[in-house]
Amino acid sequence: MLRDITLGQYYPADSVVHKLDPRVKLFATLIYIIALFTFRGILGLALITGMLIFMIKISKVPFKFIVKGLKAIVVLLLITAVFNLLFTPGGTQLWHWGPFYITSTGIMNAVLMTIRLIYLIIGTSLMTLTTTPNQLTDGLEKALGGLNRIHIPVHAIAMMMSIALRFIPILIEETDKIMKAQMARGADFENGNLIQKAKNMIPLLIPLFVSAFRRADDLAMAMEARCYNGGDGRTKMKPLRYNKTDRIAYVILLVFLALVIAARILLSWPQ
Repeated sequence: MLRDITLGQYYPADSVVHKLDPRVKLFATLIYIIALFTFRGILGLALITGMLIFMIKISKVPFKFIVKGLKAIVVLLLITAVFNLLFTPGGTQLWHWGPFYITSTGIMNAVLMTIRLIYLIIGTSLMTLTTTPNQLTDGLEKALGGLNRIHIPVHAIAMMMSIALRFIPILIEETDKIMKAQMARGADFENGNLIQKAKNMIPLLIPLFVSAFRRADDLAMAMEARCYNGGDGRTKMKPLRYNKTDRIAYVILLVFLALVIAARILLSWPQ
């Protein structure tokens, strides 16, 4: 299960998406999220689905590798679907028992929310899979550079996000190693009720926290030894510059958002 988490991993490939400026990919992710939670109607869903398939195709990242990350949130998807199914009023009531009832509106909301969560995970995973942590840091710092004028430490925020993203695969691998070591010593992480499983996780969490703090301390000492003092006066070996492909990508994204908004205004789900 831990190996199925793809967040923070980078998949190297020679594709158009990999070569895009990180600021374009950050903007694309923002536009995608806005479109995902504002679309309405079959046409809007078709536009988002088509855009997602197109991006996966040109990114050259295997679809199975992207979908693998969904295994880690299956429980979250089920809980979200059940809550929307049983506690959403409105529409035709199909079933009722005590405080629980299933309505046509509840079924529609459950399906919509599940689709949105699945598309959200796939879309955001595609950005991290095609962008290295260093590129993400540079893109965030450059895109939010205007906030420095109001004394917001943009470089520090971007650096923290980059380090956190980079540490996710490392901590997952460390957790897997500790879990296997504990299981070799007789620990049981699978059997028992919920409380028993929580108690069994204590021998796993303590060494994981110790390892995480040790890695963080080592990183801080390494940065201090290299005279790191923030982003002031720092130069870039590969400064970010827009090219023709980036400008075309911006136009495509704006047209895509306009089409989704137009579909929301003109069409709606059948009542």
